[in-house]
Amino acid sequence: MASLVAAAHAADKAGTTDTAGSTSTPASTASSSSGTGTGINTPPEPLSTATQTTSSTPARTLGIVRVDGTSPTSLPSRIPTTMEGLTGDAIARDINATDAEDALKYLPSLLVRKRYIGDYNHAVLSTRASGTGNSARSLVYADGILLSNLLGNGATFAPRWGLVSPEEISRVDVMYGPFSAAYSGNAVGAVVDYQTRMPTRFEAHARVGFSHQPNALYGRDRSHDATQASASVGSADGAFSWWLHAGRTDSEGQPQTFATRLLGAGMPVVGGTVGGVPAIPVTGAVQALNRANQDWLILGSGTQYDTVQDQAKVKLAYDFDPGLRAMYVFGLWSNRSDGRSQSFLTDAGGASVDHRSGGGVSQPVIIGGKGYTLAAADFPQTRDELEHRMHAVSLKQRLRDGLGWELSGSVYDYVADRSRAYAPTTGRTQAGRLTDQGGTGWTTVAAKATWAPADSTHAVDAGVSQERYQLRTRVYGLDDWRGGAAGMQTSRFDGDTRIQALFAQDAWAFAPDWTAVLGLRGERWSAFDGLTQSGANTLSHPRRAETAWSPKAALSYGLSDHWVLKASTGRAVRFPTVSELFQGGFNAAGQAINNNPDLKAERSWTSELSAEWTGAGRDSLRVTVFHEDSRDALYSQLNVATNANTVQNIDHIRTRGIELSGTATVRPRLTLTGSVTFADSVILANTGYATVPGDTLGKWQPRVPRWRASLLAQWQATEDVSLTLGARYSGRQYSTLDNSDPNGFAYMGASKYFTVDARAQWKIDRRWTLAAGIDNLNNYQYWNFHPYPQRTFHAELRWDY
Repeated sequence: MASLVAAAHAADKAGTTDTAGSTSTPASTASSSSGTGTGINTPPEPLSTATQTTSSTPARTLGIVRVDGTSPTSLPSRIPTTMEGLTGDAIARDINATDAEDALKYLPSLLVRKRYIGDYNHAVLSTRASGTGNSARSLVYADGILLSNLLGNGATFAPRWGLVSPEEISRVDVMYGPFSAAYSGNAVGAVVDYQTRMPTRFEAHARVGFSHQPNALYGRDRSHDATQASASVGSADGAFSWWLHAGRTDSEGQPQTFATRLLGAGMPVVGGTVGGVPAIPVTGAVQALNRANQDWLILGSGTQYDTVQDQAKVKLAYDFDPGLRAMYVFGLWSNRSDGRSQSFLTDAGGASVDHRSGGGVSQPVIIGGKGYTLAAADFPQTRDELEHRMHAVSLKQRLRDGLGWELSGSVYDYVADRSRAYAPTTGRTQAGRLTDQGGTGWTTVAAKATWAPADSTHAVDAGVSQERYQLRTRVYGLDDWRGGAAGMQTSRFDGDTRIQALFAQDAWAFAPDWTAVLGLRGERWSAFDGLTQSGANTLSHPRRAETAWSPKAALSYGLSDHWVLKASTGRAVRFPTVSELFQGGFNAAGQAINNNPDLKAERSWTSELSAEWTGAGRDSLRVTVFHEDSRDALYSQLNVATNANTVQNIDHIRTRGIELSGTATVRPRLTLTGSVTFADSVILANTGYATVPGDTLGKWQPRVPRWRASLLAQWQATEDVSLTLGARYSGRQYSTLDNSDPNGFAYMGASKYFTVDARAQWKIDRRWTLAAGIDNLNNYQYWNFHPYPQRTFHAELRWDY
C-alpha cells in the first residue's frame, strides 16, 4: 500500500528524485541521507546549507536532496521535521540484527519491546510520548506496504516485522510525529519506512546465523539458542526486474511468565490438608518482591516459546513508457510455536510437583508451613500455527514538469491463525481451547497525485485512500488441546472499522532560505458489524461514524550555511481499533466487560522546534524541543460498574521534552553517534480511575521514561574490518496508570536498564563476510512486564554475488 506511507513523488525532467521520489524544488535545507547503492546524493541548487554524504549511523534526513535512480525512502523529505535514517550497509556493519526491528535500536527515542529472537506477538514500538502498550500510536511500512497491525492497541498487536528480514533492508527511515497529511492519526508517535532491495542487475545473497543466550533467573540456569538461514536472488532485464527471498528462523526464547503467590495469601494447614484436601509438602519456591514491593513466591516459569518461522517474498516490477511502472509484492509469513511451562516445586523424593500431581486439575501444596493451591493457569501450555499472506500492487507514472500519479492497494490476510491452549476441567484433564482468527486482516487502496514543476516554488501532493480492518475471532472447546478437533463454540468476536481519507499538502519555498508546508487531512471513520458473544450472551453493536479534520504546518529557515531552524505542528486523530470496540466478554451478571463500543477518538496536538547543525564530513547536531497534548487517550483501566478492566478514555495526557542527537568524527576512522531524550509525560485529567477517584492524576504515563539515551562508537579498523560498541539507557518507568509499581525489577514490572552491545565485521573478500557480536555484554537483567534477554552471543556468515 504505497499510498499512505508515501509521499513518493514524480521525478523531474532530468530523471532525478528527492528522498521522497519527488521533484526537487527550491529549499533552504539539505539532507545527509546516505545513498543505498542506487545513486549518489546531489543537492539541488541553490542551497543555503551544506549537505553531508555518509554511511555512518544514523544517516540524518534534514530536508531535500536529489538521488539519481530510484527513491531510497518514501517518507516526505519536503516536510521540515525530524527524520532519522540508516542504510542497510550500516545495519549489517554495526547492529546484531536478527529481526527487522533491530534496525531501530540506536535511533533516538525509539524502543521495540522485543523479548526474544523471533518475537511475533509482543514486539511493540515505543516513541517519545508513547509506551510499549500503545502499538496503534505509530506506523510501520515496508516498500510502502502497511505492516502495522491496527486491529488493536497493545502488546499482541505488534507490527508484522517478520515480513522483512534484516539482510533485505536497503535502508530504514523514521519521521517523528504526525506532521504529514499523507498519514492517518496513528502516525502521532512516528512513521517507520523500510525500503528493501530491488536489483539493477543479477545478484544473489545467502546468510546463516547462530545466537546463544545463557540465562540465569530465579536460580534456574539454561541456555537458549536460535538459528537463522536465508537466501535471496534477483535480476533486472530491460524493463523487467524481479526479486525472490526466503528465510527461516528457529528460536528458543527464555521463560516469559511466572506462577506466583503472595506470601501473605497462604492458607492454614490442618493435619496435612489445605481446605480439607490432602496437600504435598514441597520445596523449590523462590521468595522475591513483586512490582509493588510485596513479598511473593515464584512457583514456576511459563510461556517459554520454541518458535519456527518461515518467510518468503516475491517482488516483480515492469517499466512501461513513458515513466510508467507497475509493481507487485507478495509476502508469506508462517509461524509454528510451542509455549512450555516448568514447575520449580519438588516433593520430598525430588519429583516435580504441579497442578496435575494429585491426578486432578488442581493440587494443594505446603510451602513454609502455609498452604497454596496450584492450578492449570499457573503452568500454561500453548501451540500456535499461523500463516499470514500479503499482496500489494501499485501503478505509478512520472510525467514531465513534475506531474505524477499513483494507484496502489494491499491485502493482509490471516489465512490461518490458530492458537491452542491447555485448559483442563474436571474429568477432562487434557482439555483446552482453540482461538481461531482465520479471516481477520486488512485492506488498503489509494490514489494520489503530485504537482511540482521545476520552475515553481510550490510542490503540491494530494490523494484519497481507504483502509478497512476486519476482526474475526472464534473460540472453541477442545477435548485434546494438542491436536483434537474443535468442539462447541464458546465465544465469538466480530467487527469492522473503515477509514476513508483525503489529503492535500503544499510545500512552498516562498522566499530565499524559507520553506513552509501546509497540509490538511480529512477522515471519515466508521465501525460496523460489531458482535460480542460469550456463552449464552450475545451483544450486537450499533453502527458508528465520525468525521475528523487534521491540519498540519511546518516552517524551516536556513540560518546559515551550517544551521537550519525548523518548526512543525499537527493534529492527529487516532480512532478506536476494532478490538478495543468489540473484543470482550460478559461477567456473571451478564454485563459486557472488557470492550467499549462507545469509545471516543484519541485527539492529539503535537509540536516540535528544532535547531540543526551540519558540519564537514559526518559531523552534525540536532536539538529538538517537543510537546504533545492528548485528549481522550485510550487506555485500559478499572470500570467500577462492571469491576473489570476496560479500555476507556483518559481525558488529558501531556508530554513535553527535549531531544539531542548528533554525530562526531573523533578520528578519521572513528565515529560517535548518540542521542539523549528527556520526556515529562503526565496524566492531567481522568474521570475514570484505576482504584480510587483521582489516583492517576499527576502520575507518569505508563512506560514512558523520563530519560533515554544511546551511544554508538564505530571504528573502521582497516578497510575490511569494522568494530562497533553501542550502549543504551532507559530510566525509571511505570507499568500502571496510578504508578503503584515502584519495583521495576520484577515480573510484571517495567525497569530502567543500561546495556552494552558489541559487533565486529570482517569482509573476508568481495564475496564473503563474517560477523560476530554480543548483545547485553554487561548482562543487565531488566524487565518490561516480561524479562528481556540476558547476554547473547551472535555469529553470522554472509555470501554476496
